[in-house]
Amino acid sequence: MPMIDADAFIDGTAQIGINFFSGVPCSFLTPLLNSVISRPGTAYCGATSEGEAMAIAAGAWLAGRETAVMCQNSGLGNTINPVTSLNYSFRIPTLMIVTWRGQPGIGDEPQHELMGEITQDMLGLCRVNNAPFPTAPDQIAPTLHAARAHMDAEELPYALVLPKGGVAKSPLTQTPVDRRARPVITGDFTSATPPRRIDAMERIKAALPDAGFIATTGFCGRELYALSDDPGNLYVVGSMGGASAMGLGAALNTRKQIVVLDGDGAALMKLGNLATIGGEAPENLTHILLDNGLHESTGGQQTVSPNVDFAEIARACGYRAVARADRLADLDASLSVLMAQPGPRLLHLRVSPSQVEGLPRPTVGPPEVARRFRTFLSMT
Repeated sequence: MPMIDADAFIDGTAQIGINFFSGVPCSFLTPLLNSVISRPGTAYCGATSEGEAMAIAAGAWLAGRETAVMCQNSGLGNTINPVTSLNYSFRIPTLMIVTWRGQPGIGDEPQHELMGEITQDMLGLCRVNNAPFPTAPDQIAPTLHAARAHMDAEELPYALVLPKGGVAKSPLTQTPVDRRARPVITGDFTSATPPRRIDAMERIKAALPDAGFIATTGFCGRELYALSDDPGNLYVVGSMGGASAMGLGAALNTRKQIVVLDGDGAALMKLGNLATIGGEAPENLTHILLDNGLHESTGGQQTVSPNVDFAEIARACGYRAVARADRLADLDASLSVLMAQPGPRLLHLRVSPSQVEGLPRPTVGPPEVARRFRTFLSMT
């Protein structure tokens, strides 16, 4: 089968402006991953899941980068939520490089059989136009320029489907993971009546007026909008659990302080995000987990958060500063202590349901929210 050189393909992505990669490994992707990881000046953020990789790339796009996500087709199921409710809703493009495990007529493991038959159809159903991965050097430039033209015109992801053996072997040079000492956790839970989430968010917003805020889906984003609608706010719709990964992608690519306003249900859905954040360790990221123990916007069903020590999880994942609080006075003190230290920082804040009467929904559409936030992050 014809194949191309990994470096030649990555050179081609650079020529169409792509300079940030995220993804999850697959043996078919090994040469491309090795080339990206080994190349000085090329940014790569490995993810714990394919959906997380899509959200990381979305955050990087918000901070001005053009992005690519690499994953196995068996992981397409993990990307459906962000592709359909994040990238589609906000009109955020990214180049997807998806392997074709289980390609009909090519022997593979049994778990790849069905996905091999439906990969292109599945991408198409998600409104992701797709094309075969280039198999000859003279196909690289026209294939990538067609992808770039589509992403620019439609403001949506575009996928290249990579068959087995499509890229020649490439060596890997990789920096060892930095294993940091675990920080001391400050503060604890003492209040029987924690503050309302909206009151806590008002304090946080006032304490960090120049930061970019990414608020998780549901009431959290709506309450941030109700407090004040401004270009430094991004209200996540859909893509539950993706806000912290978006915050990571943004923080890695901007000098501005990034604050993620997360919920316990969303954090539990994507706990792997905390490990990636701890590993990448952006100093300008503050992760505030607003924990009311409920899926409040869907009727108040309980989560399992009373049994979960998010502060200890963040500490174990490599966050550099961690605190707990459940009173407004403690919130002020905790923020002061945390912001005096490099990130990533996590504040586990116990809150009560806000129960805001007539809580508005943002009247500004997601594409406009994304683009004004992108402009905000570009302003130094």
